[in-house]
Amino acid sequence: QVQLVESGGGLVQPGGSPNLSCVASGSAFQIFAMGWYHQAPGQQRELVAVVISGGNANYADSVRGRFTASRDNAKDSVHLQMNNLKPEDTAVYYCHVRLSAYHSYWGQGTQVTVSS
Repeated sequence: QVQLVESGGGLVQPGGSPNLSCVASGSAFQIFAMGWYHQAPGQQRELVAVVISGGNANYADSVRGRFTASRDNAKDSVHLQMNNLKPEDTAVYYCHVRLSAYHSYWGQGTQVTVSS
């Protein structure tokens, strides 16, 4: 079992640059990929960014160039630096960890609201 604890988020002004963090803990596990999804009201949960074990990151088109995802393998953590936030970035952001094709875990979600 893996537990994910997220931090960061909250109310941010347009153009702001918050940072989200997620730390994984639990019994012995090896992480293949860590990343972030978001879900806006009435919308499906969508991929924001994912960092695979080799360190390469993939991004949704809507955030590429504004968001940067990074992993700290020693701490089993993943971070999302969000820059130049827009109102349409408002959503609940979920940390996601994939151990294998059959095992993955979700964080509880953290709200990011972009508003002046």
